[in-house]
Amino acid sequence: MPRIANAKVHTSSPLLLLRQIRDVMAQALSAQLRLDQVVEVIASGFASDVCSVYLLRAGDVLELFASKGLKASSIHKTRLQMGHGLVGEIAATSEPLNLADAQAHPKFEYRPETGEEIYSSFIGVPILQSGKVIGVLVVQSKEAKQYSPDQMEIVQTVAMVLSELAISGQLVDLQEIKSATDGLVAQQLSGMRLSSGMAKAVAVLHTPQLIITSYVAADPNVEQERFVNALRSLQESFDSFIQSSNLPDDDEQRQIIETYLLFTQDRGWKNRVTDAITSGLTAEAAVRKVQQGLQAKMSQLASLYIKERIQDLEDLSNRLLHLLMGKPLAPMPHELPAEFILVARNLSPADLLDYDHKRLKGLILEEGSTTSHTAVIARAMDIPALAKVEKATSRIQSGDIVILDAESSHVYVRPSFQIEQLMDAQIKSHAARDAEYEKLRDLPAVTLDGVRISLNVNAGLYVDTKNVVQEGVDGIGLYRTELPYMTSDTFPEVEAQAALYAGMYEQLPGKRIVFRSFDIGGDKKVPYLQAGEEENPAMGWRATRIGLDRPGILRKQFRALIQAAAGKPLYVMIPFIAQVSEFEMARRLFDLELEDAKEKPSLVKVGMMIEIPSILWQLDTLMKRADFVSIGSNDLMQFLFACDRGAVHMADTYDTLSPVMLRVVHEVVDKAKEHHVEVSFCGEMARNPIDSLALIGLGVRSLSVSASSIGPLKAMIRSVTLSDLSVYLTYLLSLPESSVRQWLASYARDHGIIV
Repeated sequence: MPRIANAKVHTSSPLLLLRQIRDVMAQALSAQLRLDQVVEVIASGFASDVCSVYLLRAGDVLELFASKGLKASSIHKTRLQMGHGLVGEIAATSEPLNLADAQAHPKFEYRPETGEEIYSSFIGVPILQSGKVIGVLVVQSKEAKQYSPDQMEIVQTVAMVLSELAISGQLVDLQEIKSATDGLVAQQLSGMRLSSGMAKAVAVLHTPQLIITSYVAADPNVEQERFVNALRSLQESFDSFIQSSNLPDDDEQRQIIETYLLFTQDRGWKNRVTDAITSGLTAEAAVRKVQQGLQAKMSQLASLYIKERIQDLEDLSNRLLHLLMGKPLAPMPHELPAEFILVARNLSPADLLDYDHKRLKGLILEEGSTTSHTAVIARAMDIPALAKVEKATSRIQSGDIVILDAESSHVYVRPSFQIEQLMDAQIKSHAARDAEYEKLRDLPAVTLDGVRISLNVNAGLYVDTKNVVQEGVDGIGLYRTELPYMTSDTFPEVEAQAALYAGMYEQLPGKRIVFRSFDIGGDKKVPYLQAGEEENPAMGWRATRIGLDRPGILRKQFRALIQAAAGKPLYVMIPFIAQVSEFEMARRLFDLELEDAKEKPSLVKVGMMIEIPSILWQLDTLMKRADFVSIGSNDLMQFLFACDRGAVHMADTYDTLSPVMLRVVHEVVDKAKEHHVEVSFCGEMARNPIDSLALIGLGVRSLSVSASSIGPLKAMIRSVTLSDLSVYLTYLLSLPESSVRQWLASYARDHGIIV
């Protein structure tokens, strides 16, 4: 094994080296000639025998584009597959290598055309763009020597500058670079379906990564001043928010902002940015360099807590970059395409509601679950949506053409012509299927043996109502009164609420509307209610619990509903009830407002949602007091199985077609029938035809679902004989299985039921 020389080898100063590279890149030469000169500058600056640049081509191939020291005949001829050889290993892992004896490394591959067998030491770093590897920079020497950490830092800085030249479009076609950064396999991503459908549109990142176009500083002192000023502006904006918001000390939002403030004062982070600026980078390039270093560390960590802290610091870096580059944190409405698919790590319901639903054609999330409120709103908007799409925000760029196929849970990013043609045909086929459902639009939902099923729409946005104005839909089975107010700074006054509810009656004359009193709190935080930090917000201070603690707020909503329903039927549903006494207290508040009303509704029905398991042991008492009940499967499932509806890793743990869940539905239906109380089902479980098949087989005669589910459900209902199905469901309830989905699917297939 060669003797390792002293690590302190000669290197030009970082600032001088970067300035030399900048001068070369500024010349009026072809990109290839500039790259050839750059590798000579780097080799000279490091007093090394070799400097080489490999760039990624389509098909996960790394091509030798320039070299000082390797055989000239190997340039543009030597190619390595991703993961093969030392260069391929760096590209595949995004991790640098610093070796005193390269040939001793297990990944070393001998390529005789390059003549590199005479070189011992090896330092290689990835060339990154937007967090993706687009090439590899290599420095080699005959002498066996370990490069110092400072020299590694310089090589990584130089690699950042090279990325500017690489993406100029003059070395490799820009579209090929974009395609190559994800490879052939990575163009197709997979996820978990939140809302069905297909769409093709331009991608928009919720927090888009900015493209830095200037890496090398003309004057490091000016760049240092820019960084300090931007950091001060960010700190002042955080301070101003805390002072003006009057948030209590234990408020979660305040704690997040205070954490960001602490990060802005972190000496180690600031020193790393300052050092990068001193080495010759612009302020934004220095922030990005430190950010990429943190991303690399995060990928190697096991601690979720530390990862979250680094993600906080990454978010802070993004905010700082937007300040330095004079860009807004979120795309402005006029900057958005006419049609787009939104891509985000995660998204709150309020964030989603901020986007124009007419232009938003789809949603792709890295996190999320099928029963999260964001998923509920996506279905209400009738847009295809996927969650758990791994690394979506790093693999998809704003401006990419994206095909979102929520039917098969796939995303096609920058699709090839062949894939685009195939998916266009499928989108056309999907539209034809919707046209078949449209033929059922005004037909009643009646089974083959004559049983009428009431189909209703879950709503909460004006866009939902267009799907209710048809003969085959009976009305709105769940109107979420909280959704329009989740972006408001204050709880809306009676007049504003009454106008909204009255507008619903005007749009849907003759249709029944079931208004659910507000279900705020939990993951639907609103700025005008300070719940403080809760360990389990889904089981905390939310919905009717807030209304009973703050009766003035709940009475205002009841007053608005009664005013809007003057001379019309009013159905009000109370959510999140754990004890019958809570329902009675809420109804008493409603009755007080009803007594004071000058104009009264023509009919009043007050019911409640069954979503907390404790109420299952109070059904007899409840049925004597409620005018109707509705089963909400989303919360009921998570509480029944102690399974957080928003937890990514728990999303597929329990099936809605578990005999346990079906027995609960059966018990509620039997008790309601015994007391002559109407029972409906408004949980997201009902949107799937095979799940609804089980529900109607158990005796549910009223379903409320997202608008896009009406067609498939009606097709299923009109193809089933209910008397036979009910007998089979009785058998399924007795099974010890975790799910009876396979049994029910087989039954549907054998009996020609459309699911």
